[in-house]
Amino acid sequence: MSNFSKLTLEQEFKLAIYENKINQLNNKKTKKYLIKILKQMMIKDNIIKYYIKHSIT
Repeated sequence: MSNFSKLTLEQEFKLAIYENKINQLNNKKTKKYLIKILKQMMIKDNIIKYYIKHSIT
């Protein structure tokens, strides 16, 4: 279970890219960017849930 909390090398790279992007933004742009990223993560979660639900039936 401890592997679930660790990031892959690819995830570490993506995180570094996001970090660099966020550090370049001002406060207002940062908030908009983070909201956009959170929305994308929620959509991704919905897609995963959909496929899990429909793979069982």
